[in-house]
Amino acid sequence: MSTVRINWGTRIVLLYLGFVTLIVTLVYRSMNEDFDLVTQDYYGEEIRYQEVIDAGKNQAALSAPVLLQQQGKEVNFSFPPEIQGSTIKGTAQFYSSVNAQWDETFALNINDGVATVSIEGLKAVLYAVKIKWTYNNKLYYQETQMKIQP
Repeated sequence: MSTVRINWGTRIVLLYLGFVTLIVTLVYRSMNEDFDLVTQDYYGEEIRYQEVIDAGKNQAALSAPVLLQQQGKEVNFSFPPEIQGSTIKGTAQFYSSVNAQWDETFALNINDGVATVSIEGLKAVLYAVKIKWTYNNKLYYQETQMKIQP
């Protein structure tokens, strides 16, 4: 029976080579990792964020939040009573934190406090629905979580 003996110098070299291999592997994998920012113009959006805060305060002053309801392949947006009787334009962005390619923005034509959009191409995941609209020269903003059902 023979045993292989490795001296301490060889052990140090093997340990060092293992460490270098680990570091090179981690650097390679981190360089190939795909990550998405919340928005492409992140810093420009951050500078304009005070407008979003003010628009959120305007929305909070309304009598009720915007209600979202999925019916089949459509989402209905029901706006508060103050807005009913008006024709207003706005946008609804369906933001997916899972994949930036799944994000969609829809134009809202709000007639009598109701708007409907088709969600045919959206994935069945949890979205942050960011609704922006202007009413009486004031900007309004609401963000709501919504799980799209298949």
